[in-house]
Amino acid sequence: MVKAYPEEFRRDVIAVARKGETSVRQVAKDFGVSESCLARWLRLADRDDGTGAAASPSV
Repeated sequence: MVKAYPEEFRRDVIAVARKGETSVRQVAKDFGVSESCLARWLRLADRDDGTGAAASPSV
């Protein structure tokens, strides 16, 4: 079964991962989430913030 995480928890984990002080793998381990889950959260956050590759306008 998929475990739902509170939005505040997700924001905290994303903030720590974006600092870049440790690897995504280590951040995921430290917070008890899977690496693929954290990678997905980061992609979604980038998209929502307009900073991801998918958000770039085509030239």
